[in-house]
Formats: sequence, structure tokens, C-alpha cells
Amino acid sequence: MSTARILVVDDEPGVRDMICDTLRLSGYEPFEATDGFAALKWLRDNKVDLIITDINMPNLDGYELLERLRGNKDKTPALMLTARGERADVTRGLRLGADDYVTKPFGLEELMLRIAAILRRTMPADDIEAQDLVCGPIALNEDRHTVTMNGKPVDLSPTEFKLLYELMARAGKVVTKATLLDVVWGMAFAANATVVDTYISYLRKKLHSEGFEGIKTVRGIGFQIVAE
Repeated sequence: MSTARILVVDDEPGVRDMICDTLRLSGYEPFEATDGFAALKWLRDNKVDLIITDINMPNLDGYELLERLRGNKDKTPALMLTARGERADVTRGLRLGADDYVTKPFGLEELMLRIAAILRRTMPADDIEAQDLVCGPIALNEDRHTVTMNGKPVDLSPTEFKLLYELMARAGKVVTKATLLDVVWGMAFAANATVVDTYISYLRKKLHSEGFEGIKTVRGIGFQIVAE
């Protein structure tokens, strides 16, 4: 299976570095360009599986970049990043052929989930392996059924793995006990909710270490995992 190649186009070096570093940690192969013109020049000789582009850039902005690509029959999937949040801006990007749109500031976990969703839709199933879900020091790969903590393997039971996956797939969001009972155990009754607490305690014993305590209880609702 091949590694997805992703071009990051942004005029802010800090943003490019942050996204590219996260992409590498998630198992992708990132490339970067400083603006739309640099991206067009690079794409003349190179192919990628996804373009992540800022909108507000000098010389050639993200809208113009996407318009030129689509005008040249280049259908490379694109995800747009911008500080703009107005509905008209979102609509314009999608009409030009963007596949998704994320407004700054954004969470890296959310960005990685959006990227994975686009690649699942656009890359042949035989060409891409499920990419790592990453939250703080924890990385989970569904295809390989592996979990690492700061790069070191963590041994989880099948149920512990499934529970962690459901939390990491919604990193930063609160997942209710009812949802976890349904998707992990196939149960629909709140009377069985204590099993969730028990397995959350198992995960904490194995993953709360080296200063990381990211599995949180939201009293009366459920649980969430956050990068600390």
C-alpha cells in the first residue's frame, strides 16, 4: 500500500511546519509551497493525492490556485484552510471544486480526520492504508491494529482497542456512555454503563504515563480524549 502524498500551500512558515510535522507523524508524505504560484510550478512536475491550501496568500491566493488547477482539468482533491468563516467564502471554495473547508483556528485532530475522510473517498481502496489517529503522544493504526505511546508499543485487548479508537476518532469531543455502549459493546441499555467506566480505567492504567492524562471524564455525560 502506498503512502498518501500531500502538498501544503501556505505563506506562513509556522503553519506549514505544524501541518507537515503532523502529517509525517500520521504516516503521510508531505510537501510544501509558499503560495499559489510556487504550488503551480511544483505541480507541473509532481503529483500528489491531496492539496491543502490556505486562501489568504500573496501573489496567487487559494481560490485562484484552485481555479487554475480545475481549469487545467487537474482534479487533485483539495482542502482549503482560511481564517474566513463567511458562508459566501465557503460556497465559493466548494463551487470551485474544493473537497472540504476548515476554518482557522482549527484542531489538528479534526484536520487529520478531514484529510483521512477525503483520501478514503478519492484514493482506490487498495492504494491506501488507514492512517494513524494521533492524539498527544498516542498513535493508533486501525489496519495494523497497533497503538503506540511516545513511539513505544502498548498492548491492548480487542475491547480496549475498540474503545480507544472510538475516543480518538472523535478526539476533543465528548462521547456519551450510550454511544460507547452501542458502538463498542452493541448494548443499548444505560444499565450496563458501568462496563464503560471499567474499561476507561483499564485504558488510563495503560496510557496515563509520562505526564499524559488525556482521557477525561465529563460527569453525567461521557468521556473524551484530548492532547495535553
